[in-house]
Amino acid sequence: MNALRLLLISALLLAPAAGRAQTDERLPAPVARALKTAGVPPAAVAVLVQDVDARMPRASFNAAQPMNPASVMKLVTTYAALELLGPAYTWKTEAFALGPLKDGVLEGDLLLKGYGDPRLGFEQFWLLLRQLRAKGLREIRGDLVLDRGHFAADNHDPARFDGEPLRPYNVGPDALLLNFKSIRLGFVPDAERKSLAVYAEPAPAQLDIVNLVKLTDAACGNAWYEGIRMDLAHAGAGARLVLTGTYPAACGEKSRHVAVLDHPQFIAGVFRQLWGELGGTFSGNLREGATPAAARLLARGESPALAEVVREINKFSNNVMARQLWLTLGAETAKRPARGADAEAAVRAWLAQKELRMPELVIENGAGLSRSDRISAENLGRLLLAAYASPVMPEFIASLPLAGIDGTMRKRLNGNGVAGQAHVKTGYLDGVRALAGYVLDRRGKRVVVVFLANHPNSAATKAAQDALLACVYERSC
Repeated sequence: MNALRLLLISALLLAPAAGRAQTDERLPAPVARALKTAGVPPAAVAVLVQDVDARMPRASFNAAQPMNPASVMKLVTTYAALELLGPAYTWKTEAFALGPLKDGVLEGDLLLKGYGDPRLGFEQFWLLLRQLRAKGLREIRGDLVLDRGHFAADNHDPARFDGEPLRPYNVGPDALLLNFKSIRLGFVPDAERKSLAVYAEPAPAQLDIVNLVKLTDAACGNAWYEGIRMDLAHAGAGARLVLTGTYPAACGEKSRHVAVLDHPQFIAGVFRQLWGELGGTFSGNLREGATPAAARLLARGESPALAEVVREINKFSNNVMARQLWLTLGAETAKRPARGADAEAAVRAWLAQKELRMPELVIENGAGLSRSDRISAENLGRLLLAAYASPVMPEFIASLPLAGIDGTMRKRLNGNGVAGQAHVKTGYLDGVRALAGYVLDRRGKRVVVVFLANHPNSAATKAAQDALLACVYERSC
């Protein structure tokens, strides 16, 4: 009898737990083949595949290894925000009078206060100023005062990440972020006159654009903008952007977004432009300061709901918006001008409350635009499983790019069976490629999928990622 009991106990210990499949510690064969073709060794890759209703993964390879996830780190930030702030959370931007207002004349300063709205665009700012005009304000005899104190100053260097300070994705966070601090340069060729016109929208008054670009008969390629050199020089409260190089006439009209002024300069320049277009008068200066208790609220703008903002962040991997959201988490929890450390503390406390222990986690700015970020495929999988069981699951999954349909996955897997069946966030940095999300397989089961590659050849792992999604959909891995 004792021998039989020992035999039964041994069998239970050796067998997989009831109701769960045994984990395959190998790379799925189609993924391994694609990696070999890409010249990426298996040791540089981590993979996790797990049904949302299973206790153990179906496939797990290097899943405990801390790796750089690039923009996939936005999953941590956006899921935390949906639970901590709520899907209906909104940001506001306010305009105050710091003086008496009589007969349309403000005898004092106009103060603009921001709370970190990631979606305060050119049009939304116009609507805010339009409120002021609708209430009769036409002349401001004081200064324009900016209250940017909701976020702490951090001396952001836009060239630090990749030496591209004019690229909009390198714009730093700000409590009064306007239009991603970016202007759209429009290029309009005139083949008959052999000339190229350049316009800016918005067009801050203190930005001088010098166009020295030559029109050519060359063919138009995808990298047409590489023929144009942009040199920026600051002078006092203004800046001069000198454009040189060549532009192919065959390209027709094109546009390029650039960030060329600091936050206060940009806001002041756009304010002067729009206020004048609205028929308002302003001849004061720009300065910064806190909102006094006696300030009179004149107008308020409100952002879309957080659920919509998160959708834009994840669908299009918007780094600037993700960093705004990151600091908003810090401001709302610490109740002070937010620093990155406040946001990190909020997210780590939230993870601890959810019993999602991630000792390897390194998260710098919430956007994944970092060389130091680290997380494991295993813990990304646990995060996605927790999100699937969360009340905010519909908003979270709907924010992820849909394979072959939209966002950063719009051109991926077209014509493949998994197209339209996988909601996955992608991540790209030099030497990093990543993907994480959910696949609805052909049996109607939802599956968590994570793929991380850290290797100089990781840019060539697209086929391996697609192979993983396809075989998960077919339920062959």
